[in-house]
Amino acid sequence: MSRALLLSFSPHGKAAQTFRLARALLREQAPEAQVTERDYGGQALPPLTREYASALTTPGGLSGPATERSEQLIVELEACDLLIICTPVHNFTLPAALKCWIDHVVRIHRSFTVSPQFEKVGLLKDRRTFVLVSSGNSRKSREPDFLSPYLQAILATVGIHTVRFVYLGAMVRGEAAVQRSLAQAHEQLSRAFDRQTGGHATISAGA
Repeated sequence: MSRALLLSFSPHGKAAQTFRLARALLREQAPEAQVTERDYGGQALPPLTREYASALTTPGGLSGPATERSEQLIVELEACDLLIICTPVHNFTLPAALKCWIDHVVRIHRSFTVSPQFEKVGLLKDRRTFVLVSSGNSRKSREPDFLSPYLQAILATVGIHTVRFVYLGAMVRGEAAVQRSLAQAHEQLSRAFDRQTGGHATISAGA
């Protein structure tokens, strides 16, 4: 049985349109999957502490209580075959809730290491990953986008390369615009779900 990890980083939590769309996709395309849902937008993770920072440079510190939450999140990520991240755009980039999850998951000597050439090398296996991005703007190309390239780079740092982005725009432009964006995204996700993913392919909706 496949395992899916569904994460929401929206302040709307599991009521977010992206999260509801992801749920519908899993019901249709992977009804037998074991799904773990997390709402980190409504129930934010704690930020990294001074003890965590000290543990990274203390012999034996990485297995202590300071990194316990980080370890839980990494183990949960390792267990999934499919990762779905639902996130809004906040001020051209990712929300603080998503950055906090990343800070816990991207940990040296655990989810990545550094080569003799000082290059970061991911220690996690690749897995299919969908990033559902919602925004109020109906024209993504008209605004700076620091979210997509950052997420692609940071996921690759831990070994996740098979990433597809789906953009749901015009989410504050009335019910008709929202429904059009959701319908476009649903159609493209349905086509992409069973397709062989071999790289950093990107699909967009709601433009």
